[in-house]
Amino acid sequence: MTSSQVLVGIGLIVALAVGSQLLASLLRIPAILLLLPAGFVAGALTDDVNPEKLLGPAFSPLVSLAVAVILYDAGLGLDLHRLKGHTRTVVVRLIWLGALVTWVSAALLAVPIVGMSRSAAVMLGAILVVSGPTVVGPLLGFVRPTERLQRILVWEGSLIDPLGGILGAIVFHGVLAGEQEGLASQLGQFSGSAAVGLAGGAVGAAVLWLLLRHLRLGETLGTTVQLAAVVSVAAACDAFRDDTGLIAAVVMGMALANLPGLDMPARRPFFETLVSLIIGVLFISISATVTPQSLRHVMLPTLGLVAALVLVVRPLVALLSTARTDVPYPQRWFIGWMAPRGIVAAATASTFSVSLVQAGIGGAQKILPATFVVIVATVMVYGLTALPVARWLDVRRSARSRPLLVGGDPWVVELGRALRSAGLDVLMWAGLDRQRQSITDAGLDLAPGELLAAATGAGAELEGITDVLLLTDEDDFNALALMTLKETAEGPVHRLAPPTRSHGVVAPYTGSEALFGQGLNRPELARRYAGGARIVSYRVDGGIPAGHDLLFLVRPDGQLSAVTGTTAPTPNGGDIAILLTPPPKSPR
Repeated sequence: MTSSQVLVGIGLIVALAVGSQLLASLLRIPAILLLLPAGFVAGALTDDVNPEKLLGPAFSPLVSLAVAVILYDAGLGLDLHRLKGHTRTVVVRLIWLGALVTWVSAALLAVPIVGMSRSAAVMLGAILVVSGPTVVGPLLGFVRPTERLQRILVWEGSLIDPLGGILGAIVFHGVLAGEQEGLASQLGQFSGSAAVGLAGGAVGAAVLWLLLRHLRLGETLGTTVQLAAVVSVAAACDAFRDDTGLIAAVVMGMALANLPGLDMPARRPFFETLVSLIIGVLFISISATVTPQSLRHVMLPTLGLVAALVLVVRPLVALLSTARTDVPYPQRWFIGWMAPRGIVAAATASTFSVSLVQAGIGGAQKILPATFVVIVATVMVYGLTALPVARWLDVRRSARSRPLLVGGDPWVVELGRALRSAGLDVLMWAGLDRQRQSITDAGLDLAPGELLAAATGAGAELEGITDVLLLTDEDDFNALALMTLKETAEGPVHRLAPPTRSHGVVAPYTGSEALFGQGLNRPELARRYAGGARIVSYRVDGGIPAGHDLLFLVRPDGQLSAVTGTTAPTPNGGDIAILLTPPPKSPR
């Protein structure tokens, strides 16, 4: 291909990747529903979007390195300390038992249904184990299941993605060794691949840990160093032994997420942007290599495999994983109806199938088109049915607001109780032990200690937080927290106004709208509360009582509207007002 054709092809791939993701965001559907068809159609209509022709032999190694970056990012989100409580048993079973049942079932079914050799079927089964947060997350965001369900499914997707990548790499080497050598040599290949990946990941994690802990690299340079380390380590491992870079990448991410003395940020904007672009480019590129001819004899048999996986295998995995737990049966059935396949399945199929075809494995040429059909079919089935199924099973989260109140002063605790009496599910967080104890004594839900640091990340998402109210007695803390959270928060973030415009180091310069009416700042609230004023809930029928200050309105549908320095919601019949009462009059 000429240089101009290469440039046109690369430009089309990037444009299709970003355009599909943008359109999917506007339509509120998983991006994969548009990425795969867009790449397939583009690959069928023009040779300019064929990455194998654009990049030649460099395509497969680049896919492997791109997947390594994705798996490293997924590994960074695996803080194992947060996998506790009632989710631990179910999640652990979904990982090991679910992977085993799915792998064996898919492999056994692929031989008679798809017409593969046993070796190719074993490889396809290992590839189809993964689901992944890149497809599960958007579906759950649209469905909004209960916190418990979302926590279980997000953890399963986050863990099964990298572990599935490891399984795929090990099975790949085992299939090649099994075709050429005996069992002893095959076990040697297993252990050798695992050892190379683990050693590379340990070395990379150690280097990054030293650099990030002892050097002040800043966010930009620190992220660049991580990217360079992941790519370098994965490339070195792959050069030493094929496809062991995936293992190294996962080990690096998980190690950095769990090593002591290293505070990895809850949000990594550059990595999120990079991973999103990589996912889009990979889906377009990989689906462009699937030709209509390759699907001709695979489509219908693979749909039969999909039916078995969706209707039999996944429900069986869910029932086995939730057996003898306190998970209600409606939630168990919903877990059994959520297992879409995503980018890691596509990338591992693309990476491994070429080598298996070259090695003469029977039916290996069907691995990539079969995986393509499974991804499209499962995402369409779950994407179109997850919401009505969740409604039918009554496992959706309430649409009512769930505010997070940050602060533990007595008036803040009373505000939390008033919001709860208005029908809201209130969550509170405080830093001091005595404040946390007062929250607990008031019967309010206390957020875990690490939640505030990730108030717009996975922690807050799993807790269903819709509003963040910064109500501490530290004005600069409130201002800094607001500046951090407002860029990434899904819902509104509010703070108290400082005593004066010149009070504090940071507070006067954030330029944000403060809570409550003019003059009702932090010290004024504390002064009135100390003087006997109280915070109460009041059903609005004939207006707000005289002398009372309106703080919030809770609408009949459970939505929370805050009074700010420049705007005040209008009370309507059926609303519940959160009011600050006037101090009691002193007896004469």
